[in-house]
Amino acid sequence: MSLSVAVTGATGFIGRNLIAQLVGQGVVVRAVVRPQSAGNVARGASVVRAALEPTALREAFEDVDAVVHLAGVVNALDETEYTAVNVEGTRAVVCAAAAAGVRLVHVSSLAAAGPASASAPRSEDDVPSPRTPYGRSKLDGERVVTAMRGLSWTILRPGVVYGPGDHALLPLFKCARLGLLPLVGRRDAAYMFVHVDDVVRTIGAALAKPGSGDTVFVAHPRPVTGRDVLDAVRHAVGRPAVVIPVPQPMTRLLAAACDVVAHGLGSPLPLGRWRYAELAAEGFVCRVDRLRERLGVVAALDLREGMARTAEWYRTEGWITR
Repeated sequence: MSLSVAVTGATGFIGRNLIAQLVGQGVVVRAVVRPQSAGNVARGASVVRAALEPTALREAFEDVDAVVHLAGVVNALDETEYTAVNVEGTRAVVCAAAAAGVRLVHVSSLAAAGPASASAPRSEDDVPSPRTPYGRSKLDGERVVTAMRGLSWTILRPGVVYGPGDHALLPLFKCARLGLLPLVGRRDAAYMFVHVDDVVRTIGAALAKPGSGDTVFVAHPRPVTGRDVLDAVRHAVGRPAVVIPVPQPMTRLLAAACDVVAHGLGSPLPLGRWRYAELAAEGFVCRVDRLRERLGVVAALDLREGMARTAEWYRTEGWITR
């Protein structure tokens, strides 16, 4: 009998890539989307519309072997929105999964652990210290998972996820096409990036084994600086874009101005005070030993190759010009 999996957040960046991969492997996929969602789901999955509340989700989770919980809010104007979706929405998923007797792969974030430098990377056993409301909400969501008795679970904490379908890094590629790239944040800070294909492989590995009660960082083993990211984007685009360092005080002023504009628009912008708090940190670096030891995964795509594949997808889809 083939594996059957329900996926929340099915219309999101990771969700679409995950479903396409699972369907291609012969997995029976049930894409769980909110009733009001207008997003597209990867082909081959059955679609179930259900609110993030226990009764509706329990019906959505009936007769599946496992649930992958991806639904969440990454950028919001107000802390209450993070709590409503990343904590209470997770609570609904956890209660429904426990009631249905299915195991759970919960996709959290490195932000739940908090910042760390390349010289002192975090391990999964370190005491978390999230820097932002988003990070705190992801940590609180993890605590909901671990507190549920009788639930079989694995928690994954990816770093910065990028790849085909990602909107977050698209502005950098467009800037590179114009010949200018802003360098923001601390020059000595390092970050953990991971291509979406490696995230999908990791979720597949977690699905292939019983819920272990493990919390696992997911990232390429090599930390990268902001300059590394811009160089990889320049190489992928094939243009000699000029890198313009933006001083920290100016970034802070821009973040404050963006908050004012965002509240006026009623929609968050990529830069704001919470994003600035991350950019001003010493970095977000973690160890990935457990990823290899527990799940048998080593992220295969380094930044340059991953960015090149991302750029090619953008060109094919018309997101950037050739």
